[in-house]
Amino acid sequence: MNVTAKARNLSISAQKLRLSADLVRGQKANVALEQLRFMPQKSAAMVYDAIASAVANGTHNYQLNTDNLVISEIRVDTGSKLKRFRPRSRGMANAIEHPSAHLTVVLAEAEKKPAKPATKSKETK
Repeated sequence: MNVTAKARNLSISAQKLRLSADLVRGQKANVALEQLRFMPQKSAAMVYDAIASAVANGTHNYQLNTDNLVISEIRVDTGSKLKRFRPRSRGMANAIEHPSAHLTVVLAEAEKKPAKPATKSKETK
């Protein structure tokens, strides 16, 4: 069962958001939340909120156990740019672009690893 959460139009560049997203890719959701909670970056708080929302979706909508959820996919895409202009000398203007980003988090249940069968030790003669 895959659980999805999206955070759209975040007011941060996609490059900065990817730094925090790359740290938690493939981890268990609980471990990722604990790691992001103590990071000082603005992007870490945004990734934390998206993962927490995905965990809440899984527990509320599908009655999944939070201990079994793993981040199977975390994707950061560029959003639209808010364009402004700054006046310069001799009637010119410089463009200022405020970037935005979209964050998509997909959680999946961790596959249970089968227990290895006990091997018999061979007796040496």
